[in-house]
Amino acid sequence: QVQLVESGGGLVQAGGSLRLSCATPGGTFSSYAMGWFRQAPGKEREFVAAISWNGGNTAYADSVKGRFTISKDNAKKTVDLQMNSLKPEDTAVYYCAQRRNGAISYRTLEYFYWGQGAQVTVSS
Repeated sequence: QVQLVESGGGLVQAGGSLRLSCATPGGTFSSYAMGWFRQAPGKEREFVAAISWNGGNTAYADSVKGRFTISKDNAKKTVDLQMNSLKPEDTAVYYCAQRRNGAISYRTLEYFYWGQGAQVTVSS
């Protein structure tokens, strides 16, 4: 069983920055694509960003493009999400997820392992 552990969430004012990190202690990491998703109260879980197994390909939701950056460190077995220029509509629980192959995907059903989630709250 692969365990994904998120950290770095919190409360920030609009315009501020936060960095989320996801660690996979003990799991296989380097061969697999990773993604970040988020879920706001009363809404479905939505795609935020994804990165391929070697970091060569990345993808972002239109709503975060230019503000968020996903990165992957295969040696440390971590994937990070740098979030800048945060807006109140970015408020959600953010989830790290791992695929079972190396290509990126936008679809929640194509991710096999999930973290427990990290709360991000952006005040106006």
